[in-house]
Amino acid sequence: MTLIKPLQIASFTAPNNLLLAPMAGITDTPFRILCLQGGAGIVCAEMVSAHALHYGNPKSGRMLQVAKKEHPVSMQIFGADEQTIAEAAKNAEAQGADLIDLNAGCPVKKINKAGAGCVLMKDELKLGRLIEAAVKAVKIPVTLKTRIALNHKELLAVRMAKLAQNAGASAITLHARAAVDVHAGAPNIEAVAEACLAVNIPVIGNGGVVNASVAKQFLEAGCAGVMIGRGAVGNPFIFQDIQDEIAGKPVRPLTASKKLEIYLALIRENVSYYGERIGVNRSRKTAGYWINNFPGAADVRGRFVRLDTLQDIEKLFADVRVSL
Repeated sequence: MTLIKPLQIASFTAPNNLLLAPMAGITDTPFRILCLQGGAGIVCAEMVSAHALHYGNPKSGRMLQVAKKEHPVSMQIFGADEQTIAEAAKNAEAQGADLIDLNAGCPVKKINKAGAGCVLMKDELKLGRLIEAAVKAVKIPVTLKTRIALNHKELLAVRMAKLAQNAGASAITLHARAAVDVHAGAPNIEAVAEACLAVNIPVIGNGGVVNASVAKQFLEAGCAGVMIGRGAVGNPFIFQDIQDEIAGKPVRPLTASKKLEIYLALIRENVSYYGERIGVNRSRKTAGYWINNFPGAADVRGRFVRLDTLQDIEKLFADVRVSL
């Protein structure tokens, strides 16, 4: 059985079935492009508020922008009413998204208080209407990303998959943890496997995919694809690593020096895309994923987060790489 293969989602075909997960504050255009270079078949943008788009929020509007070099790209939207979801889907399609993804799995309280994210799992009729609204609004495929459960009392993976299919979604991504777990604990791959058997649309497994071994478990369980989140932060080439390892090819781990080299390239892209102040600030968010696993890494991170200019960061990284 060939595990790594093109992924068909309705009329759209991705070159492979390894996807970058949407992560707030992380999966912006510079990082998405880097992950495509690292072997991702589809990259998913950080979720955008349909409500904010409706009221013309400029920051949210910019988050929908798609660069020529970042296809295939899925634009994730979240919201609680059909009109704004439909508007957001149309807007994302007009900006060049290849897919629209509806978030119904985010456990963040701020999102949930607005009636969006994982609380939609409690109101299946409403969630179905939101999916239908997005599907009717655009010509490109619409997908759903949600969780296998809200808590440990009841698994909802099969119900969510059937709901997505019946509402017209072209695929569903299931995070194999309950919403109460957030990102902790081992993924429940068996629950995702049950959903795979229950529907005809592609089921994409997500949660805890940090290496080829976990990715292989999802794929062997029947998933059409695997979505990788935190495993890609600090190693955007994990997608190619997984492909190579499953194919039996040798995989060389990133050295600390190479990670700093890639990180600096990403910081430069952030500065070019956002300007120096915002670009440097955004880069700091993921420092712990990049500056680690070498003697004195904590001290280097402490120095790095106090720097405000690209020139100073370049000097710091050059000095550290020489010492390594």
